[in-house]
Amino acid sequence: MEVKIGIQLAQRELVIETALSAEEVEHAVEEALADGRPLKLADSKGNTILVAPDKIAYLELNETSQRQVGFGAR
Repeated sequence: MEVKIGIQLAQRELVIETALSAEEVEHAVEEALADGRPLKLADSKGNTILVAPDKIAYLELNETSQRQVGFGAR
């Protein structure tokens, strides 16, 4: 799952590749917004990302798919 987080007053979005499902990410965001605690997500490399909930502008969730390599790959 690819998660894009728009941060207020930042020109670039934060892009995270995670093994979490869309429902798990949504639940984590809802908890962070309700409690005022930082949004805490783990990426696929084992890193932990923390984002202040009052700085989140938007979230975009995309299912990742295998990229095709080469010419005429089907």
